[in-house]
Amino acid sequence: TNKYAEGYPGKRYYGGCEHVDVVEQLAIDRAKQLFGADYANVQPHSGSQANAAVYLALLQAGDTVLGMSLAHGGHLTHGAKVSFSGKLYNAVQYGIDTSTGLIDYDEVERLAVEHQPKMLIAGFSAYSKTLDFPRFRQIADKVGAYLFVDMAHVAGLVATGLYPNPLPYADVVTTTTHKTLRGPRGGLILARSNPELEKKLNAAVFPGGQGGPLMHVIAAKAVCFKEALEPAFKTYQAQVIRNAQAMAKVFIDRGYDVVSGGTDNHLFLVSLIRQGLTGKDADAALGRAGITVNKNAVPNDPQSPFVTSGLRIGTPAITSRGFKEAQSIELAGWICDILDHLGDADVEAQVARLAAAMCSDFPVYRG
Repeated sequence: TNKYAEGYPGKRYYGGCEHVDVVEQLAIDRAKQLFGADYANVQPHSGSQANAAVYLALLQAGDTVLGMSLAHGGHLTHGAKVSFSGKLYNAVQYGIDTSTGLIDYDEVERLAVEHQPKMLIAGFSAYSKTLDFPRFRQIADKVGAYLFVDMAHVAGLVATGLYPNPLPYADVVTTTTHKTLRGPRGGLILARSNPELEKKLNAAVFPGGQGGPLMHVIAAKAVCFKEALEPAFKTYQAQVIRNAQAMAKVFIDRGYDVVSGGTDNHLFLVSLIRQGLTGKDADAALGRAGITVNKNAVPNDPQSPFVTSGLRIGTPAITSRGFKEAQSIELAGWICDILDHLGDADVEAQVARLAAAMCSDFPVYRG
C-alpha cells in the first residue's frame, strides 16, 4: 500500500514497479472487457476526481457546461455552484419536469441551443428512471458539444446489461467503483477508441490532478471487475432492482410520494413535503431504529440542503445481505411506520428490535 508508482504501466517514474504494472494492467483489461470500452483509466481516487479529470482534459476555464441540477437529482460535479465545476466553468443546469418527475429532453435541447455548451453532462446522484443516451447524443451533436456520461450510480446495472450502456453514445464515461459495482471506493474513466482523447485523459489524471496511484485500491478494483464479470453478479443486480421496485411500491401504497413515480434502478427518492416532514428528522429517527438511509433534497424542496424534505433509499447493501422482495417489503413497511409516527420512541424501539432480528437472520458475512 505504500509503493509509489507515478505514471502508467510500462512508463513509471519509480523503479520496482514490475508487479504494480501487472496489477494495473489487469484492472484496465478487465474494466474494458466489462463495459465494452477501448480505453480505461483505473487511477482516479474517486468519482469526483475522475470527473475533474474529464473537465481538465476537454475544457478550458470559463467554458460552458450543461448538467443536471443538484436540486433535481444531479451531482455536485455536474455544475453545482459550490463545486469546482460551478466555480471554474460557466455551468447551466437542467432539471426534471416536476409534473412527471422525468427529465424533459426538449427542455435540455432548448437550453443547449440557447447556451451552446462545450460539454453536455448526463448522469445523476438521485434519479430513478432510465436515461435516454441516444437523445443526449442527438442534443450534443446538434450544438457540437462533447457528451460526458457519469454512470456512477448504475455502473453495476450497466455491466450486467440491466441498464443501457452509454459507451456507444458518449465521448467519455466515468463511474465510481463502489455503489452498484460493489467494489472499493474509487473512480474509473472509460471511452471508445480515440488516441488523442486518451492522451488528454491520461495527462489530466496524472500529472494533471493526482500524483501516485493508490495501488492497493487498484488491486481491489481488478477483483471487483472480475466479480462483476461472473454470472452471479447479474443475478445480484436483478435482485437489487426487484427489491427497489418492491420497496417503492410500499411507500406509494402507504400514501408517500415517490419522485418519478417509481424506479428503474437501485434507488428511489421519497418526498415528505405532503406529510410536512423533513428529511433530517426522518433520517435521525430511522437511525435510532437501526435503519440507515440519507436525507435528500427533492424537486421544489422548501428546505435547505442540510434539512431537506426527502429520503434517498437504495437496495444494493440489503441485497448483498441476501434480502429478497419479502424482506424488502417488510423493511419498507417499518420505515413507513417510523414516518407515520415520527418521534415516537416506542415505535422506534419496536422497529429497532425487528431490524436487528432481520440483520441477524441475514448477516453481512456467513461463517
